[in-house]
Amino acid sequence: MIEVLFGESEAASMKMAKGRRTVVGGAGKAENGSGTWIGGHPRQVICLGFMLDIGDIKEPVDGRYRRELIRAMYGQEQWGKQDEGAGEPEAAADPYTAELERLAEYIGQGEPVRIWYSDSPYSRCGFYFLCGWLKPRQADVRVVKLPEYVQRANVIRRYQNWGEIGPEEFAGFLSGERRLSHEEQSMYANAWSRLVEDNSPLRAVINGKMTGVPEDFYDFLIWKRLTGKPVKQVRLIGDILGYDPLGVGDWWYAGRIQHHILQGRIKVVEDSEKPYARIISLA
Repeated sequence: MIEVLFGESEAASMKMAKGRRTVVGGAGKAENGSGTWIGGHPRQVICLGFMLDIGDIKEPVDGRYRRELIRAMYGQEQWGKQDEGAGEPEAAADPYTAELERLAEYIGQGEPVRIWYSDSPYSRCGFYFLCGWLKPRQADVRVVKLPEYVQRANVIRRYQNWGEIGPEEFAGFLSGERRLSHEEQSMYANAWSRLVEDNSPLRAVINGKMTGVPEDFYDFLIWKRLTGKPVKQVRLIGDILGYDPLGVGDWWYAGRIQHHILQGRIKVVEDSEKPYARIISLA
């Protein structure tokens, strides 16, 4: 079984889960208590981290525009100059073309595909895009959608994306797996076509629907928490992510803060070579 995910961290967790044998507890417990977490090999994990919820999606996913956009997002160096991991943004900026090619090879070999997606904008957009890509390929496609929450005993745990799931937990969600019909693939592929036609700067989930929105759509969350009282940038972003988890990465808010600094709307009270460590306030 080929596992497809849309974020680097969740794909890394899935690779740890594939083929590992251990006693698993909680949601990830196998039926016999000691079976394989997720059967197979880590090579059977495909990551399509195109970040399709941001930017121009009329441009090809394997083109220079998408590559440069991803590189800019991952390469912000918010904690200062990179050391050992200096090459990581460059690698992360790869448009994942090779991953799509690997997926095509697996499908050509008759391998079934299992897509793990959530309602986070990057994941929903990736899922819609992939349905369009899969539509002419006659693949055996299954999906596992991340539930809004899981109740264990008297505790309810809420989720935003698969990146919050530990490697030992994935197997516990296999009960939600279902086969995706060709009609459903067409429906989601058409939804992607409509988003491409609209081609707004951002895409967000509004009332359960993926919708094109302007670039400043999430800025209200910055203005909601930023005042004239100086605050460390990392604290501000952490509060936004903690109180209003909308499936948007910290790097997006960091980029928008930098934009407003350049526009004079946000003031740097105490600068730092590490942007996340600087102290800012309303101008």
